[in-house]
Amino acid sequence: MTGDHQTLALVLFSAFVAVTLGITTWVSRKRQGSAEEFYAGGRLFSPMENGFAIAGDYMSAASFLGISGLIALFGYDGMLYSVGFLVAWLVVLFLVAELVRNCGRFTLADVVAARMSERPVRIAAGTSSVTVSVLYLVAQMVGAGSLVALLLGGTSASARTWTVIGVGALMVVYVSLGGMRATTWIQIVKAVLLMAGAIALTVLVLVRFHGDVNGLLNTAVAHSGHGAEFLAPGLKYGGDWTARLDFISLGLALVLGTAGLPHILSRFYTVPTARAARHSVVWAVGLIGGFYLMTIVLGFGAAALVGSDAVRASNAAGNTAVPLLALDLGGGAGSTGGTVLFAVVAAIAFATILAVVAGITLASSASVAHDLYVSLRRRHAKRRSEVAVARLAAAGIGAVAIALSLLAQDLNVAFLVGLAFAVAASANLPVLLYSLFWRNFTTRGAVWSVYGGLIPAVVLVALSPVVSGSPDAVLPGLDFQLFPLQNPGVVSIPLGFLAGWIGTVTSSEPPDETKYAETEVRSLTGAGAV
Repeated sequence: MTGDHQTLALVLFSAFVAVTLGITTWVSRKRQGSAEEFYAGGRLFSPMENGFAIAGDYMSAASFLGISGLIALFGYDGMLYSVGFLVAWLVVLFLVAELVRNCGRFTLADVVAARMSERPVRIAAGTSSVTVSVLYLVAQMVGAGSLVALLLGGTSASARTWTVIGVGALMVVYVSLGGMRATTWIQIVKAVLLMAGAIALTVLVLVRFHGDVNGLLNTAVAHSGHGAEFLAPGLKYGGDWTARLDFISLGLALVLGTAGLPHILSRFYTVPTARAARHSVVWAVGLIGGFYLMTIVLGFGAAALVGSDAVRASNAAGNTAVPLLALDLGGGAGSTGGTVLFAVVAAIAFATILAVVAGITLASSASVAHDLYVSLRRRHAKRRSEVAVARLAAAGIGAVAIALSLLAQDLNVAFLVGLAFAVAASANLPVLLYSLFWRNFTTRGAVWSVYGGLIPAVVLVALSPVVSGSPDAVLPGLDFQLFPLQNPGVVSIPLGFLAGWIGTVTSSEPPDETKYAETEVRSLTGAGAV
């Protein structure tokens, strides 16, 4: 990249960081001492505001960088990520949004603990939520490293490292000082910027081909290096039965995982009522649906205009396809238009990463403070404020995410998010659905459900080709691969549901009919909701 690219993009980066830090500083002057203010922003956001914030939280680096890159490299098979991420919101809208808002206060554990023995359930749900959040954070930071490495020339490992550390430091500042209110406004600003950028690039791609979508696809096929196979199923997931099973596993993870993501569930507590939570999801689905349709155009546009080989040469996982597309649409390397458009897109992508990591960090620090700390604290020990613990937890989670992301720099960010979705669908979704809809569910069932999904999911990832045994693995020099699939969802999701059922039917604890009735009434009517 030229010096002009670097200077302009860094100026835009700095401008966004300055604005978001200004928002955080302004919000931090207001009262943030109560848990409701810090975790839920006082529950004062409107459905439209929360819908934009949900969209900003969900449309991550995986969406903007990862999915478009996968489409540019693998065509039809890459597009399946867009479909899975969008369809997942039907599960959230019809099964989760209103009920979670009525039953909980700040975290997933609140919903489950409403009718169970609190301590073991909170420890299990808190552990699972933190694990999912850290995996998701790793994906966002890998995206940040790829983006800035491209900006600074694409060869500097130290640039990636310092970028990841910088993003981690910023997210700790956002969460520690501003809490949910600052995080929400950062996500709203980011959602507006991201939609505007995606619309502009989509229009430019279609204008380049005079609105001829067939011409766009034919050109993408010609420049993909795969011929007609580029638009047919099977380029990435159809080689053998292992690849096909991997695709089924990925599809299950994407469709079911959203409803178990802690940072998405926590957004439903920022509105005053369950009706507002449902309307928030309707706003979010509209924004997210439009955005994912545009990622398809951007992915095929990158294949057609940049070429799959050029995308792969810049970043083997395809994470830089959209910035390279912007450079071409603006006039190419060295042109003023290319410089400006590349810098704007890079700044928007960076804004996307900062906003998402702030939301995830807040949700995970809430789980640490509200669930783990309260449950594990010794009865006679000096009690710290929950909010103070959450602020300390944000720093610790940031440090862990930074360390892990430095090991996973060469993996596609959409793929990494798919792993986080698999863990969420395996550990969080079964216990959530059982708690809301199964009258006989017990404490043992809840704990077994969480660990019965979480432990297999994490172990199978560790024993998969993602970690060892392949040139693209996190540890390419080692080989302890035992599990052939890259995504564990097809095994770990059923295990989570099965463990919850076995734990319940073998439990000597009688189900509490009264608490279930209270939970049912509260979830469906909102009577007694916080």
